[in-house]
Amino acid sequence: MSYTDGLAAFNLEMPPRVPHTEYSAETHWELVRSVTGVSVSSGSPESERQKAVNAFRKAWNYDFVWNILIHNQVFDGKYTRMGHASYAADAVDFDSRVSQLYQDPEEALKFDPWEWYGPRDRAQLVADFDADWANQQLATPDSVTTTGIYVTLMSGLIEVFGWDTMLCAAGIDPRGFGAVADRYSSWIQQYFDALASCKAPLVKVHDDIVWTDGAFFDPAWYRAYIFPNYKKFFAPLLAAGKKILYTSDGNYTEFIDDIAATGVHGFVLEPTTDMRFIAEHYGKTHSFIGNADTRILLSGTRQDIYNEVKRCMDIGKSCPGFFMAVGNHIPANTPVDNVLYYNEVYEKLGRR
Repeated sequence: MSYTDGLAAFNLEMPPRVPHTEYSAETHWELVRSVTGVSVSSGSPESERQKAVNAFRKAWNYDFVWNILIHNQVFDGKYTRMGHASYAADAVDFDSRVSQLYQDPEEALKFDPWEWYGPRDRAQLVADFDADWANQQLATPDSVTTTGIYVTLMSGLIEVFGWDTMLCAAGIDPRGFGAVADRYSSWIQQYFDALASCKAPLVKVHDDIVWTDGAFFDPAWYRAYIFPNYKKFFAPLLAAGKKILYTSDGNYTEFIDDIAATGVHGFVLEPTTDMRFIAEHYGKTHSFIGNADTRILLSGTRQDIYNEVKRCMDIGKSCPGFFMAVGNHIPANTPVDNVLYYNEVYEKLGRR
């Protein structure tokens, strides 16, 4: 069963098949219709879309469903809006709204989240995490699921300041921006303390600390202000016996050892991060999810797709906590036949 295999992998117990998950493939409505036979689109009522999503996940035997609760809603509308390009089917995610919380990077260095957002009620935060996890269990009973935090630290700063102000402020005064990161960390710690008290045994931590080419700050800055705060965030989670699954977009290869040292139990990664390094150094002690290149599904041949799945399997199949997934997402413009063939190859090569 899917839940059983997913749980076994997170517990490093080597299930008989390589477990599987995807991100947003279940909103590629042409694909969903092809797999499930359910007539659904982005314009369908939410209840019908959710029914189709659940049917798709079951048909594709999802062993794990990626989920977080805490995103920019915790900033009470007081953050930078950067807009959003069209990604989803029918451009339902397009957002033209653009605004800046801080126009002046030097003023941004004075940012204090306690003044902007104030303290939170711990009991309510715990209840929110518990409710989210319970809802996820009801929605995806055949898969391991989570609750968690998206705006951990760097992702929180990106949401608050936007890229331009953040990069300018950090360039003007790296230490001063480090102090901003520390103040933000002291505020978001409230959510990690509550996450430690919730009922979910597996929790998601997301933080986009790099770009496709790697670090956008001096690596020494990360080691001074990011990873020490991670250790503070994760200390109550570890004390509570939680398993921590970490996600960052981009190429975080140079920081894999730093992230592992903070106590996480698993990695979610895109194709630019070196999965072979993770397998060779942490494949017996950590779970990891990835990392077929979505661009190959978009424009590659069937042989290209086969070779890409085989590459992932050759790296991860001998590791007990490996999950197969396309790294980043399978967007709605990906040819359905290519995606179906990808899954066919996964099912063939995923048997141990």
